[in-house]
Amino acid sequence: MAEPTDAARTVLLTVDDDPGVSRAVARDLRRRYGASYRVVRAESGPSALEALRELKLRGDSVAVLLADYRMPVMNGIEFLERAMDVYPGARRVLLTAYADTGAAIDAINVVDLDHYLLKPWDPPEEKLYPVVDDLLAAWRAGDHRPVPFMKVVGHRWSARSSEVREFLARNQVPYRWYSVEDPEGRRLLAAAGQDGLRLPLVITPDGGVLVEPEAPELAARVGLATTPTADFYDLIVIGGGPAGLGSAVYGASEGLRTVLLERSATGGQAGQSSRIENYLGFPDGVSGAQLTDRARRQATRFGAEILTAREVTGLEVNGAARVVRFADGSAIGAHSVILATGVQYRRLTAEGCAGLTGCGVFYGAALTEAPSCQGHDVFIVGGANSAGQAAMYLSRFAKSVTLLVRGPDLSASMSHYLVQQITEAPNIAVRARTEVEAAHGSDRLERLTLRRVDTGEADQVEAQWMFVFIGAAPLTGWLDGTVRRDGRGFILAGPDLTVDGKLPADWELDRPPYHLETSVPGVFVAGDARAESAKRVASAVGEGAMAVMLVHRYLEQS
Repeated sequence: MAEPTDAARTVLLTVDDDPGVSRAVARDLRRRYGASYRVVRAESGPSALEALRELKLRGDSVAVLLADYRMPVMNGIEFLERAMDVYPGARRVLLTAYADTGAAIDAINVVDLDHYLLKPWDPPEEKLYPVVDDLLAAWRAGDHRPVPFMKVVGHRWSARSSEVREFLARNQVPYRWYSVEDPEGRRLLAAAGQDGLRLPLVITPDGGVLVEPEAPELAARVGLATTPTADFYDLIVIGGGPAGLGSAVYGASEGLRTVLLERSATGGQAGQSSRIENYLGFPDGVSGAQLTDRARRQATRFGAEILTAREVTGLEVNGAARVVRFADGSAIGAHSVILATGVQYRRLTAEGCAGLTGCGVFYGAALTEAPSCQGHDVFIVGGANSAGQAAMYLSRFAKSVTLLVRGPDLSASMSHYLVQQITEAPNIAVRARTEVEAAHGSDRLERLTLRRVDTGEADQVEAQWMFVFIGAAPLTGWLDGTVRRDGRGFILAGPDLTVDGKLPADWELDRPPYHLETSVPGVFVAGDARAESAKRVASAVGEGAMAVMLVHRYLEQS
């Protein structure tokens, strides 16, 4: 049997909810293939998907997936269908009982199934190994060389190191993390000729060294597009969340020369969600990363340009052109613009939080930190869906998760299905009418002072991890003096621009603004940045599509 391209990093993954069967499958595979391949086993579809995502980030190859058909929450066919998004080249096997052969045959069309195995397969020498041998031979015949990965060396409790890891993870760039305190981290520093005083250190697959890289430099070195290919477009979309990606897909698919500008990573807040369960068409839920990756690939397939790490600082009107200016002083123009800048979580003003950001205090899901929470007590501040989704995800790693909410309970701001899941989770607790008064720690978070908002009573708790989801602040400050906004900074559009039936004094056209059109003709808004928007993924995608329809109407009448 031929060796894989990189034996240490090529995986055979098996998933079965029966622990005994799971161990037996893994045992049989290791007996035959353990010297050449790494066997990874999981006992549920969601945990197997999480393992695949971690393998993908590390640049590991997966040659074969073996999944049991009858599993609760997510059956084998559903798992293999979603696993295809992560490792489309992996060979797929369904483990079935005789009664399930009909489902297995159907799966050949659903997930392009390579084989189905009837249980039990004793002896494996006759019924298991010949099948896996053929699948491995077919896999090796394709081009499945391991994806080159970045190496990141930094301090475990460093805000900048956390930012770099999050940037790479959200942009789906494979990397490996090395603490500067570990022997391998020190070896990498020495090999790069660095003393460790300036971190993080990033080593590219070709051996290049980046010291304390900023996002634009990092994006360019990992192959993300950062420079526009033209000076003028039909449509500029600013922001790569669901609304922006929806705009890019519909704009490009309908023939508009479209460019999307994103300052960090596509997906926005939704892209950081571990599980979105109420999005139409995904009955088992979908991770924000999966949804983002599919939308991004869809937009680029239609011809949209997607530029990452481009910070927009200004919007100007130059006759019929709308000019967008970047932080580096350059600019591009277009006939029309869609503002899909989204929102960011508000910062905690409690004493000590600012200095511990990235060192135990995180805003948003920070999914790269989740495995490090293993066995620890985690606190989540907030009571909306994003906080609930994070609580459910982190509860898989943490010893306990405590939700801190100012209100009397979760029902006012969280979807019913999430409230039910949290209530049933054995290691999630809710502390109502509670706020964070202070965060304590020298180099990292060590304790929190919590205060009851109704009685004023305060107490201290040991804490190493706090994730904050407290309301949304729109990313619209750069629009001062250009586009009208409400008192909280959200962009006014369409009917909201009309006061007592009168249009704004500076509105130059005979017609009223279109539904999503801002106070600047030809500039539209979609998603969370719009005043009084629904703050849901589905509505943001819908508004992105509607904005493109209105762009067409605007261009036809210009």
